[in-house]
Amino acid sequence: MYNYFNSYQNHNPIYSSNNMYNGYRKYPNPYWVNYPINHSNYWRQLIELKDYGPKPFVINIEEATKRNNNFRTALWTGNHLQLTLMSINVLEDIGLEIHPNLDQFIRIEEGQGLVKMGDKKDMLNFQQQVYDDYALIIPAGKWHNIINTGNKPLKLYSIYAPVQHPYGTIHKTKAEAEAAEY
Repeated sequence: MYNYFNSYQNHNPIYSSNNMYNGYRKYPNPYWVNYPINHSNYWRQLIELKDYGPKPFVINIEEATKRNNNFRTALWTGNHLQLTLMSINVLEDIGLEIHPNLDQFIRIEEGQGLVKMGDKKDMLNFQQQVYDDYALIIPAGKWHNIINTGNKPLKLYSIYAPVQHPYGTIHKTKAEAEAAEY
């Protein structure tokens, strides 16, 4: 019978695509599908949550964000940009703040919360519920706060442009972060 998916018949058993157990493919799928290392466990054993800036850096940001248990961990600090991880406890918030000269990007990886923003400290007229996979942009000069309204820690990462916190910043708790601000 003619098989147009395999029209070239290779009669060498070592290289034959019909032989799924040949010298190059030990499994019926391509080798990259059957890579023996569980990547998420391998990654967890190798990566330390610390500031890696300003050198080139690649990371599974979802895994890093979910693993972070500190209120704030600076993960990468460059000359013009900073990446931080945050874990906000149940019923806690980031704290009402404003960044007059920088824009901020935040992505929620786990949990749920309420975002509040406005032009005045006492007039936060923008409010939005956020959940896993939501992203928000906070323009420079906007007062803002994020409150954890869920029943587990709110895990997020934040990108500041330009840099907001000193290189190597780690605040284990919100109280520690507030003390560092003063």
